[in-house]
Amino acid sequence: GDKAFAQFLTDEINEEKKIQKHKSLPKISGGWELEVHGTEAKLVRKIAGEKITVTFNINNSIPPSAEEDTQEQQKPDEQEPELTSTPNFVVEVIKDDTKQTLVLDCHFPEDEIGHEGEEESDIFTIREVSFQPTGEADWKDTNYTLNTDSLDWALYDHLMDFLADRGVDNTFADELVELSTALEHQEYIKFLEDLKSFVKCQ
Repeated sequence: GDKAFAQFLTDEINEEKKIQKHKSLPKISGGWELEVHGTEAKLVRKIAGEKITVTFNINNSIPPSAEEDTQEQQKPDEQEPELTSTPNFVVEVIKDDTKQTLVLDCHFPEDEIGHEGEEESDIFTIREVSFQPTGEADWKDTNYTLNTDSLDWALYDHLMDFLADRGVDNTFADELVELSTALEHQEYIKFLEDLKSFVKCQ
């Protein structure tokens, strides 16, 4: 059984490498620096007196609808649908002269993906906003967290503009999806390779 499993994994790895779009991770325009630690990625950008960091994790970032079509056996000629990784991401804005960090929890609404025609709509939304003490690893549950569900639209628009002014806009979000998808695929291939070594190990 293990031999067949290892052979299957070898084929699968070759297939995945064939369809791999990016041999190296795509860059994000606008002078963002990328750090990757396993499945977590962090983008950092400094502008006049501020540091902006965007953090996301590729785990559980592929929407479930893509996996429902398991009848692949019937049509071997068709390409499997392309999986896109749309992770939640957290934007932290740190001003040099304050002890506080503004934290905005953003996500890609599932029904928005693929509506490229609608220029007006944002492809990501802000879900929660809070202040956290700068430099603290753990966020405090006791800090007030603003949920945007019941938020005044004008305030919400200002928050989106605030992000856009710092380089977090639709273009950025598109590039983040591209980066995340490439990273997810790279990690998936690495996982298959590790699994293969593990299965072959006597």
